[in-house]
Amino acid sequence: MLSKELGPRKITVNALSPGGTGTEVGHAAWAMCEEAKKQIVESTPLGRVGQPEDIARVAVFLASDDAGWLTGEIIYANGGNM
Repeated sequence: MLSKELGPRKITVNALSPGGTGTEVGHAAWAMCEEAKKQIVESTPLGRVGQPEDIARVAVFLASDDAGWLTGEIIYANGGNM
């Protein structure tokens, strides 16, 4: 595991896994299939599609010293939609 290899060098290794997000690609895909967007919203406990800012906040956190104790983790930024 990369986090074990790089940990002694004080390098953390994490992954950010976003859910449905309102980006240009997402909007284009949902324009072709409004039902897909409806299903994402209905299956997400927070009841909405994520916004780029939602994902960016998590990325900034992971890049900050505040996340210094996290390594080898997958962070699911998906509004609770598993």
